[in-house]
Amino acid sequence: MSTQIVDRPSVATTRKLAPRYRVLLHNDDFNPMEHVVASLMEVVNGMTQPQAVDIMMEAHTNGIALVITCVQEHAEFYCEGLRGKGLTSTIEPAE
Repeated sequence: MSTQIVDRPSVATTRKLAPRYRVLLHNDDFNPMEHVVASLMEVVNGMTQPQAVDIMMEAHTNGIALVITCVQEHAEFYCEGLRGKGLTSTIEPAE
C-alpha cells in the first residue's frame, strides 16, 4: 500500500486592517486650558500630562489638533468622551 501526498496550493491568509480614524480637538473660547488638559488625560487611556498639554496648545494655537488615530469604534468613543467634557471634537478618516 502506497501513501500518496497531495500538494495543496498554499492559501495566503491576509488580514484586512480596519480603517483608521483621526480624533480631532477644536479650539474653543469657553474651556480653561487646565480643563482641556485634564479632560484629555481622563478620556484617552494612557495619555500623559505633557502629551495633553501639547495637544491643547496645538488646538489653541492652530484651531485644531490631532488627539489620536485609531479604529472607528475607539475614535467615536474618544470623541464622545471629549464632547461629554464640554470640548469640541470630531473624527475623520485617516487617509
